[in-house]
Amino acid sequence: MHAAIQKAEVLIEALQYIRHFRDQLTVVKLGGSAMEEPAALRTTLQDVVALAELGLRPVVVHGGGKAIDRAMAAAGITPRKVAGRRVTDDATLAIVVRTLLGESASIVSQLRDLGGAAFAVHSEPHQALFGEKLHLGGNGDALDLGHVGHVNHVDGALLTRLARAGFIPVLPCLAHSPTGGWLNVNGDTAAAAVAGALRAEKLIFLTDTPGILLDRHRPETLQRHLDAPTCEELVSQGVIADGMIPKVEACLTGLRAGVRKTHMIDGRQPHALLLEIFTDRGVGTEIVLANS
Repeated sequence: MHAAIQKAEVLIEALQYIRHFRDQLTVVKLGGSAMEEPAALRTTLQDVVALAELGLRPVVVHGGGKAIDRAMAAAGITPRKVAGRRVTDDATLAIVVRTLLGESASIVSQLRDLGGAAFAVHSEPHQALFGEKLHLGGNGDALDLGHVGHVNHVDGALLTRLARAGFIPVLPCLAHSPTGGWLNVNGDTAAAAVAGALRAEKLIFLTDTPGILLDRHRPETLQRHLDAPTCEELVSQGVIADGMIPKVEACLTGLRAGVRKTHMIDGRQPHALLLEIFTDRGVGTEIVLANS
């Protein structure tokens, strides 16, 4: 009986959040171990389907960096990166596109198997991400990274229509170029662009860490709530460093574009999405533009 009462209390706790977030758009960025570990991916996708069933409107954006690395190794191509960006020549682009579209098809298939009305959004007439080539540097010293781009337009109306109709849009981090080809786009910045265009209630990054830690070796230093100025201060102090910097920058970009809250959670933790959204304490780090 005690276990049954605990379950009832969990449902009561969740009810206030279900009411508050009903019909709100939530962007979920999949990547890292959240995609590499089949069990972790399945529980995450179960959560996505649950969000849709509870009346939220999830939109999934995904990468596939590790799968791309494996495919390049199999083809005998050595990856090259500059400032964290994958140099993408013609041969690399072919692998990136094939791999990401394959990952997208797998995610859509699994969501449908779990009862979700998933919808792949990556080709005409259902293409939502558009971009232009990205050059690093300037003053005549710009680096050409090949078919690497950044998102300059999101068809938010298309994504909103799909989500409002009960579908779960699934987008790989590929953008259409002005010439009609593909551009390889950083997954975190793509997710931030999507969330900003939708003015989403939430943008949630599934990472390989519990969230933002003041000491990466001490889980108890997890920061449950941060605002943008504090995040910037932690970056300047070197507390937020390495691979966490672009994720935090993507969070701040989304917030400045109109996203209400962003979150970083551990995608390896079972049902982390539901625990972060529907419990008082959450399981990761919530970031807002400014504390009111």
